[in-house]
Amino acid sequence: MSADTTPQSGSTEHAKKTGPLAGMRVLELAQIMAGPTCGMLLADMGADVIKIEKLPGGDDSRGYREPRLRGVSAPYLVMNRNKRGMALNLKTEEGKAVLRHMVKSADVLLENYRHDTLEKMGLGYEALKAINPGLIYAAISGYGRTGPYRDKGGFDLIAQGFAGLMSITGEPDRPPVKTGNSVADICAGILAATGVSAAYAHKLKTGEGQMVETSLMDAALQQTFWQAASYFATGESPGPTGSAHLLSAPYQAFQTADGWINIGGANQSNWERIVGVLGEPQWLQDPRFETNTARMENLSALTALMSALLAAHDSAYWLAQFDAAGVPAGPVHTIGQALSHPQTLARGMVVEVDHPSLGPMQAVGCPIHFSETPTQIDRAAPDLGQHTREVLQEYGYTEAAIADLFTAGAVA
Repeated sequence: MSADTTPQSGSTEHAKKTGPLAGMRVLELAQIMAGPTCGMLLADMGADVIKIEKLPGGDDSRGYREPRLRGVSAPYLVMNRNKRGMALNLKTEEGKAVLRHMVKSADVLLENYRHDTLEKMGLGYEALKAINPGLIYAAISGYGRTGPYRDKGGFDLIAQGFAGLMSITGEPDRPPVKTGNSVADICAGILAATGVSAAYAHKLKTGEGQMVETSLMDAALQQTFWQAASYFATGESPGPTGSAHLLSAPYQAFQTADGWINIGGANQSNWERIVGVLGEPQWLQDPRFETNTARMENLSALTALMSALLAAHDSAYWLAQFDAAGVPAGPVHTIGQALSHPQTLARGMVVEVDHPSLGPMQAVGCPIHFSETPTQIDRAAPDLGQHTREVLQEYGYTEAAIADLFTAGAVA
């Protein structure tokens, strides 16, 4: 098979990328959530992310039956927009040869396989580093590449339990509960994107690549800063506090006449403003509530008193009162309310992209905003193998060579 060693310029659409990572090429061998989160952030910031899906079947999230958007897995669509897609069978020697060829000019290879999976295929970091010393090899695993659990697989639920997150989430005296979102998966992807960006800065200065690795366990543990501080200081593990804060009061959700609102009395001045809004000036001299320490010790009594007052009016009334007094407060939204709110839309956190077969669809925007190198979200999640031929052509494969790869089942 004939192939040059340097990819061509790529599509006109990709050539227009203007984000801070424009010019970076990423090969994403990742699926479901943690790895795709990393790839999506890099793509938003201008990187050319080529999602290389396994054969047969592609990313496992394609198989999620519900919810689906006009027959296509909605979870897959939301995690993979802004990427190009190709399908490659790494169980064939031809498929492995294609990946090695692509690695020669890649900046980053991103994977979230179980530890040693790619090593056993001859595609681990050391093998690929020999092909491209400047390669940044980003790996996300369940427990990391060191320690007694390095060979264990991991899922978000398992990581949350391991890291203690489930012991601090929910209401007191209730069974352990995970966070409503996949916090370990998402944070692992964000950490990996941060590490890749730092390694890329190092590469631009030195030409040297390196391995960047994190895990779901690391990402979950990183979310326990306040609770870890408490444990380190006291030797005791804090438990769940519901919506309340571990360190400040009142700082939690309260029920109103028609719903719930959050009130943040994270310091003494905010507490004094809250007292003013509620019309209870005597609370300022009440020894149970005079200081934050006292309020934390008497949280149940404080919550009961505040709840009784807040139940008298609806959420809109109270939010207007707290806003006027300069008290941090806000609604407890449903997901739909949050995604349709004017502030959300003003921040560009909901975008519309055109899918090749589904037409216009919505996606979550990029949470990072740059003044000089704005992010772009201009491509929907690819169909399986949508850009296989395009990418192979960029890497110098002839039409005959591409036909051979299809015949061999190495690509689709």
